Amino acid sequence: MTSTPEPAPVGGAPVPPASAPPAAGTPSPAGTPSPAGAASPAGAASPGSRHSAGTLVAAGVIVALVAGLAGGLIGHAAADTGGSASAASGGAAACVATTIADEVLPSVVTVGVSTGAGAGNGSGEVIRDDGYILTNDHVISPAGASGAIEVLFSGGQSAPARIVGRAPRVDLAVLKTELPAGVPTIGIGTSSALRVGQPVVALGAPLGLSGTVTSGIVSALGRDVPVPADDGVTAVLPGAVQTDAAINPGNSGGALVDCAGDLVGVNTAIATVPNAAGQAGGGSVGIGFAIPVDVATVVADQLITHGSYTPPSLGLETAPVPPAVAQRFGVPAGMYVRAVDPGGPAGKAGLREGDIITGIEGRQMSGPETKFLATVGRKPGDQVRVEYTRDGKQATTTVTLA
Repeated sequence: MTSTPEPAPVGGAPVPPASAPPAAGTPSPAGTPSPAGAASPAGAASPGSRHSAGTLVAAGVIVALVAGLAGGLIGHAAADTGGSASAASGGAAACVATTIADEVLPSVVTVGVSTGAGAGNGSGEVIRDDGYILTNDHVISPAGASGAIEVLFSGGQSAPARIVGRAPRVDLAVLKTELPAGVPTIGIGTSSALRVGQPVVALGAPLGLSGTVTSGIVSALGRDVPVPADDGVTAVLPGAVQTDAAINPGNSGGALVDCAGDLVGVNTAIATVPNAAGQAGGGSVGIGFAIPVDVATVVADQLITHGSYTPPSLGLETAPVPPAVAQRFGVPAGMYVRAVDPGGPAGKAGLREGDIITGIEGRQMSGPETKFLATVGRKPGDQVRVEYTRDGKQATTTVTLA
């Protein structure tokens, strides 16, 4: 039986689940973080392409956020400071995981969340030396307004943390804590230079096992993976990096790094084989998804500065033109421009009311979410190529985002 892929959060050691598993075919939210480990999302697309989790349907898997629940099979994992590194295989084609473990693990933390209803865990990484930690929103969202968040460092120290900002729409969040002496920040790489087949290493606290390291390769690039978020909303991992490095509940929010030990992605979801009820279950099947670092750092900077995230503006209002409507009226499918701010980015670039935007930076426009995905991770001042149709003629213009 095949199921629509469902994103599932990656969390920490198993504990009584905070919520029922998501129905097959829909993204499942990550569980409450606890000192045990975090889960990560699965699924990625081939280079240069944009695919949704729906591309996994034929494989009979579900993309799911895997919740990490405290008090599970390995209750003492939060105190484990030794860390386990899985040796990279493949000779010259693999990273030296032992070196990466030594250099990167001190900047990776286990994020524990406790509430009146229970506890759970995930992972995160220190991105600034004044105590800012990047993680997934689904890891810390169960804390709400009254829950407690604690971070465990590789040296065994722990400290309370507070939420600085959340971006549920892209499943990212930033925490702030007091760093113990000597805790380093993680090196920031770039996801734009990643290539399919390139070796990578994942670090985090799967199943509550703090300091765990696994290795693999970039399996695909450019996947737009839908995952569950708060209040029944669906988040999207924009242009996710797919990897076969083992990612399990508790890895969510943890680091995916290149062979230089630099952050290239934030582990968020995994694909799992559905059970008899069509629900997500089990652990890694070699299909994991990470949010590209080029997106994550832009979002994190806004969360630190403003406490919230808003993508840059095109300065126009649009409505979708579905394929069926497009065929009926003999126009291309895309986004119909309903209004343009004459002094805004689109107006200055020459776009007008009545135009139909068919693509932004090569991404086909099919609905409001695709317009969001085309600008997420970009900054005001960045330029994007916009393809559109006017009076039956195709044209291209460059819009400078505001």
